[in-house]
Amino acid sequence: MCGIVGYIGERQAAPIILDGLSKLEYRGYDSAGMAVCDGNRIRIKKAAGRLKVLENLTHGGETMEGCSGIGHTRWATHGAPSGVNAHPHGNSAGTIAVVHNGIIENYIHLRKKMIERGYEFVSETDTEVLAHLLDYYYKGDPLAAIIKVLHRVEGSYALGILFADHPDEIYAVRKDSPLIVGKGTDGCFIASDVPAILKYTRTVYYVENQEVARLKRDDLRFYSVDEEELEKEPVQIDWDADAAEKAGYDHFMLKEMYEQPKTVADTVSPRIQGGDLALEELKMSDGELMGIRKIYIVACGSAYHAGVTGKYVIEGLARIAVEVEVASEFRYRDPIMEEGGMVIVISQSGETADSLAALREAKARGFKVLGIVNVVGSSIAREADSVLYTWAGPEIAVATTKAYSAQLAALYLLAMKLAKVRGTIGEAEFRSLLSDLERLPDQIELLLSHKNKIQHFANRYIGARDIFFMGRGLDYAISLEGSLKLKEISYIHSEAYAAGELKHGTISLIEDGTLVVAVSTQPKLYQKTISNMVEVKARGAFVMAVTCEGNRAIEKASDYVIYIPATNPLFANSLAIIPLQLFGYYVAVGRGCDVDKPRNLAKSVTVE
Repeated sequence: MCGIVGYIGERQAAPIILDGLSKLEYRGYDSAGMAVCDGNRIRIKKAAGRLKVLENLTHGGETMEGCSGIGHTRWATHGAPSGVNAHPHGNSAGTIAVVHNGIIENYIHLRKKMIERGYEFVSETDTEVLAHLLDYYYKGDPLAAIIKVLHRVEGSYALGILFADHPDEIYAVRKDSPLIVGKGTDGCFIASDVPAILKYTRTVYYVENQEVARLKRDDLRFYSVDEEELEKEPVQIDWDADAAEKAGYDHFMLKEMYEQPKTVADTVSPRIQGGDLALEELKMSDGELMGIRKIYIVACGSAYHAGVTGKYVIEGLARIAVEVEVASEFRYRDPIMEEGGMVIVISQSGETADSLAALREAKARGFKVLGIVNVVGSSIAREADSVLYTWAGPEIAVATTKAYSAQLAALYLLAMKLAKVRGTIGEAEFRSLLSDLERLPDQIELLLSHKNKIQHFANRYIGARDIFFMGRGLDYAISLEGSLKLKEISYIHSEAYAAGELKHGTISLIEDGTLVVAVSTQPKLYQKTISNMVEVKARGAFVMAVTCEGNRAIEKASDYVIYIPATNPLFANSLAIIPLQLFGYYVAVGRGCDVDKPRNLAKSVTVE
């Protein structure tokens, strides 16, 4: 949510800021703005709507002179989307400008205090409080003023700040919302995420909680809330800059779906060495792995769905009890946790607010935390005891595809490692699993090659009102993700149900012509699922089935069948999700939806 970009250097700032913000459009936003200091004063331009509006307003940034500036794409929390509520916000004199990602929880109290002191507010945002607080405390020293403000505000924030009195400086501040600082050959940068500045530098510094960064054209300094200077080591980003571009595809989502074979291979292949698994990044000995009594998987959205799959796979192979929880529920319900347990937190960005809070709750209780994340150096990656990176590269589309597939692969690796160490599978079964795991990338690529067939079928359901997904066991887990993919990008009402629950109320929703997607990849459950398919067909449903090669019996109970290649049933979700992703994508495209940036959604949910 929200994107921040800042630049100070030898070049004109505004075009660089606009370019950087364009790389953050995937985060979700409803307005955009910039503040640029020309050496004497700060000029602010902002507008509701897409970034293109701001680009047109400033002629691509050319009309805003100055070599230091900050920009922002806003996702509304306090105050409706509008030019007035858009960032940056400034003090009354126009000598301070601030952009903010996050939520100031005590802003109502602070706003009241500032009004009592004679300050006037023009917006409905919590961020404007920060601008006036900075004005109140500023006595010529920006760092001192910022530190005093940090001691007054509660909540989460990533801030970019300009002071007209200090035109050769930009300040960046972070608490719980992501923020990085970069150093290039002709200037320094701040950004919410790496893709925004990857074109200009690969040397970045991760700002930690309650740290302040001071940027000059050729100098970076970091400070604690006690104004003590800090030493920080840079990180070199090895992402290919072209990975964040569409490369000829109509949408980032389609491109990222086609990157899934490589993503799964990149996640799996380096961890298979000499016919065994090399997972030293777990930082746990075989004895420690043996001692795990229970696993708690905590995540949100698609990462939660990956966790549901992980539960079945880990329990099936390693025979360890697994609980899967939505992070926002876990963090607030005072969970009862068993001694000897381990917590796994899954997040593509590594910045998901609820998941990060759940991680901290688990660590405060003394539990080991394993992070499964995609972004190197993210908050979850830094704060977890160990990290299993998914190596998916930058994922731009809001609806995750390749990062989800990589999360599944990481969970398979973990389950196999636990099973082998604990002796719950034999050597022959381990070899068979390893072989099936290594074949997944080629099998995913084969399924992607059938996109035209799925596109043709999807065109029939562009006008659908309701679509239902159902499955049993692991197939229920994949139904959850298939349903989410469809609803979040096409805006069609969609639900996923455990097939055995149909008779407990859900079947009353089935009408003539309603599409029911039945996932059936588990041989032991084929007949049970077929029975459920027959039930919905009898009520007028049109049934699309996703099943494994050879399950011809399903054809009599369905109207349309998609077959996936043979694999170990525990890995079937990695294949079954591919046609469901394609189906959701082509339905959304047919409806004219903004596939990469669905309404009301953001890529990284960094606030509650």
